[in-house]
Amino acid sequence: METVDTTSAGTGTTSEKITVILRRFASLALGWLIVLVALRLLEWLWNGFSHQFPEEPVLFLFNALLTDFIFFCKLNFLLLLLFLVISFASRRAAAITYLVLAVLFTLGYLALIQYFNSTLVPLGADLYGYSWKEIKLTVGASGKLNFLTLLLMVIAIAAIITALIWLTKKIRPGKVASFMLTLLVVVTSLFAFSAGFTPHVFQNEYSNNLSYNKLDYFLGASYNHFYPEELETDIYADSYIGDYGENTGTGTIASFNYTDEKDYPFLHGDSTEDVLSPFLNKSATPPNIVILLVEGLGRAFTNQGAYLGNFTPFIDSLSQHSLYWENFLSGGGRTFAVLPTVLGSLPFGKNGFNELGEKMPPQLSLMSLLKKNGYNTGFYYCGDASFDNMDIFLKHQNADRIRDKSTFPAGYTQLPASNGFSWGYGDKELFRFLYADQQSTSQPTLQVLLTVATHSPFLINEQEKYNQAVEKRMDELKLTGDQKAERRQYKAQFASILYADDALKQFFAKAKEQPGYSNTIFLITGDHRMPEIPMSTKIDRYHVPLILYSPMLQRTAKFQSLSTHFDIGPTLLAYLKNSYALKLPSLQSWMGSGLDTARSFRNIHAIPLMQTKTDLIDFVMGPFHLNGSDVFRINNTLNEDRITDPAIIESMRGAFGKFQQKNQRFIQGAKLIPDTLFKTWKP
Repeated sequence: METVDTTSAGTGTTSEKITVILRRFASLALGWLIVLVALRLLEWLWNGFSHQFPEEPVLFLFNALLTDFIFFCKLNFLLLLLFLVISFASRRAAAITYLVLAVLFTLGYLALIQYFNSTLVPLGADLYGYSWKEIKLTVGASGKLNFLTLLLMVIAIAAIITALIWLTKKIRPGKVASFMLTLLVVVTSLFAFSAGFTPHVFQNEYSNNLSYNKLDYFLGASYNHFYPEELETDIYADSYIGDYGENTGTGTIASFNYTDEKDYPFLHGDSTEDVLSPFLNKSATPPNIVILLVEGLGRAFTNQGAYLGNFTPFIDSLSQHSLYWENFLSGGGRTFAVLPTVLGSLPFGKNGFNELGEKMPPQLSLMSLLKKNGYNTGFYYCGDASFDNMDIFLKHQNADRIRDKSTFPAGYTQLPASNGFSWGYGDKELFRFLYADQQSTSQPTLQVLLTVATHSPFLINEQEKYNQAVEKRMDELKLTGDQKAERRQYKAQFASILYADDALKQFFAKAKEQPGYSNTIFLITGDHRMPEIPMSTKIDRYHVPLILYSPMLQRTAKFQSLSTHFDIGPTLLAYLKNSYALKLPSLQSWMGSGLDTARSFRNIHAIPLMQTKTDLIDFVMGPFHLNGSDVFRINNTLNEDRITDPAIIESMRGAFGKFQQKNQRFIQGAKLIPDTLFKTWKP
């Protein structure tokens, strides 16, 4: 058996020294490669049994192992350089250094596998978008960090170290094999670093996410976060032609007439059309508005045609008496984006608008402009409003009331705790608190509510009741045995969805008893699609419903046209300005151009979507969706097909690049609106 050399560089020719060093390196690398292959198979089996096995299993495993091998070569190329340098001083120190780094990388890989198994989303640079307090709350509330997890981690560390040491002692490649392996590592890594590697793209988004090497994904995202590529498009050059929705070959796209793009990159004349008046009776006074933002409410399991099944019977019945946009998109893939997009139609900046904290620039929003026009405004949240700086954003809107879990009085029951952590109160308790907290006022009101029960770890009060409701609902939906078995893997998630639907049913029953009910407009949407149930496409993460219900409705309608969270605020204000003569500024910095009420499928918007606080890689324009370097065509159910037409791809990248330049100008300090405009219209 070969023993670890405890001497320094030793004697012999340089060629002999290098041969010995390469043989030791090859021994260590092959041992680690076997461990990584074993972990990939473990990941495949773990996710397969706890979630579902990917389609095309042979192609999947080939693609996943090839991806892993290329990453292994890239990492080992860097380790080889370090190994060579250290080996000429001490081969023992070089071997120990390699083993220590291999163990650390492997543990990181294990942690990332565990994260993916819990969230079904690979962890990227979004880690850097949260404070330590927010990370502790998220991890604690997830229920994944407990004694058993720590014990398993200790066992994993021992097993990895033991396996690596044992394998590297057993594996003794010869001179030629060591040289060939080293050459393969070098050539493959140089090719990967220079040309990149494009893995096979599966139709199912879950399969794509599972096939990623989670450590490669995290390290790559981290590198891009700290060393971002410079944008090439210069919107301030003489050749710049205007808005990112113009001259793109994607059909009619709404665009803006900007007033001064250099100093105010998003400022434009407000030309939002009033599309709601034809559907609503006019009352004597401006209507009350209630915006219900339901955590994780995705179209995948909401209302008729949901591909996972309709698990929201009440919301579905309400949508049939409402204005209903079935092809609607959230502005972000996490909750951080929902308030700035829905209320402010605001750009993202670097890490989401709210991450600017106290440095948020002056802005105008649905909430502040309604308050300026005499509305009484409030925000109600089940959790901690300081999360994602929601409280700071709302204070900038001069909200009359900001209520979160710290303001709930005695007599309200929090959601069950996990590891001593709880997000806060359930939806039923939130709605009960809202009505108890209402104060008599002659003013019209704007109330914004954000729920949390449909969030990991999906622990709710009355758990058994809603577990049984899942079984009953699957029977009502006439799901097959295989479909039921698949849904049961996510019973906690579906139970929380049925709970949220029930809570909304109770909310509206109570709303009918309120004096201002007949003069109230209710909007229901999700902050994003729940990612803990496997997603089918790239855009699925953003696909949420929008329902506008009101006793003031003259008629109902269902729209297939695509709109987004960015369009809600501008549309409501255009309606109130036209129908109730609200005073509003002629200039705005809206990202959205207003809700589209076309009955058939189309998209007249050009809009970015921010997946996480550090991933601004999605852009939707016309019937196309740009995700990273890939472009997809969207159909009338928001399913997607990848396209390879170079002209369309270049057009989408160019349009997105123009938005990115505007956003970068904002990041660098350009204002949203002039100070004089803000002083005139602030509440």
